[in-house]
Amino acid sequence: MLKEITAKEFTKIESLERAIYRECSFIQCEFSGKVFSNFEFLDCEFIDCNLSNVELAHTSLKTVSFSGSKLIGVQFHSVNPFLFKVKFNSCNLNLSSFYALNLNKTKFRECDIQEVDFTETILTESLFESCNLSNAIFDRTNLSKADFRTADDFNIDPTRNNIKKARFTRENISGLVSSFGIVIS
Repeated sequence: MLKEITAKEFTKIESLERAIYRECSFIQCEFSGKVFSNFEFLDCEFIDCNLSNVELAHTSLKTVSFSGSKLIGVQFHSVNPFLFKVKFNSCNLNLSSFYALNLNKTKFRECDIQEVDFTETILTESLFESCNLSNAIFDRTNLSKADFRTADDFNIDPTRNNIKKARFTRENISGLVSSFGIVIS
């Protein structure tokens, strides 16, 4: 049985004991490369933290928000998918993977999401507000009703992804047709 830690603020720390963290805040913490396998984070927030290459195998992330944080190379696909719910604001998610996860209604705001793997991911009704999606991988991804109106540098093949009722602008629609070799000027 894991110890439960509730409503505690952690500032500028570099390690955590394996536990259930409920309604906790982690501020300016340096967790790069740490192993957080079999942890539970419930209604927690990470603010200005470095979680690059953190290992999350079988970890629960239930209503967790990340703001101003680095999450480079994180393999989110290894988390416990039960009640998985996250949101990202001003984060660097480059080189991470959300392979085959359910990210329904997830909010990505002002994030770098370059070379991120969204293969077979459910992103229905998700928001990509002012995000850079350069070289992000969308393959057999459900993007129905997703909002890309302010996103940049994405390349989504409509023949390999579900984009029904997804939202785009005239300015960024070239990201939908580039796989056809069409040039829009």
